Amino acid sequence: MQQLPQFSMPEDSSETIKTNNYQADSLFQQPYDRNNPNTWQVLEQEQAIPLDAIAKAYMLKDLQSWTRRYLLIPIKIIANLALGLIMTIKRLLPFQFNLYSLMHRAAAFFLQYFVSPEACYLIVRHIGLGSNIINFLIDNGPDTTIAKSKLYPRTIADLADNVFLEHDLILYNFVWDYSQAKQANSNWLEQVQANNLNYESIRSVEVEIDFANCRWLRILDLESAIELFKVFYSFCLTSDEFERAVLSLQLDENFGLYISQITGDYNWNHVITNRHPLIPNSPFNAARDLFLHGLLTEYLHRYLELKKGI
Repeated sequence: MQQLPQFSMPEDSSETIKTNNYQADSLFQQPYDRNNPNTWQVLEQEQAIPLDAIAKAYMLKDLQSWTRRYLLIPIKIIANLALGLIMTIKRLLPFQFNLYSLMHRAAAFFLQYFVSPEACYLIVRHIGLGSNIINFLIDNGPDTTIAKSKLYPRTIADLADNVFLEHDLILYNFVWDYSQAKQANSNWLEQVQANNLNYESIRSVEVEIDFANCRWLRILDLESAIELFKVFYSFCLTSDEFERAVLSLQLDENFGLYISQITGDYNWNHVITNRHPLIPNSPFNAARDLFLHGLLTEYLHRYLELKKGI
């Protein structure tokens, strides 16, 4: 069986990882205790599934947040009760409404002042990674004239410009255009595989996050923040729009297969757990699915970086 590409984490656990104009200290200064292993310390060194080293460091720090340990369960209960109420009322209303501008401005404000910088970094970065992956598929697909994604936010403030809605629209419109192009050009795969793959779109994503400002207030971990915001998201979108946003997370399986079809490598698809879009998941699981979607996007992008030779 083909081996997954590997990458090396810093050998010195005290090494500082730098990115842009800020830095993240290594999480573990204490030596490894064989009689009492630290889960996260072990996962920091584990490399079976390759991830960007900086993103992985921020993920591990986020997972150790006290808000995740003590607040996530009550937040989930409250959020799902509120979500059920909102969804029921909106389905019963004789009209539908959406509040795109309010939703995005509120999201940017919420992230800026209440969510940890590490989580914010991962959220902003995720949008750019998604654009890279879509553009890679266009460069190596049945129709290279399909409009590429230009969605590359750098800061939290950039998210206020309808970025989340645009992200979903780009995703669905790409799947539509890509599927139409494959049907129109039955020999496209042979043509692509006859040439070297084009990895030009797999590039670094620039993210600028202020890690110092109001740090005492910015405490929420990523999953807790998503749980809370999914409630507001459901309020600000029509019922059909919210359903569409939730279902988009299960397209991870499709994108994994798109990549495998081009590269000829299907050995890694088992890591994708957001699957089966023809059997929609419950919206009550949307936060967890989005959490997984972020990790799978990181993995898929790193996989392509390693195929490129970065």
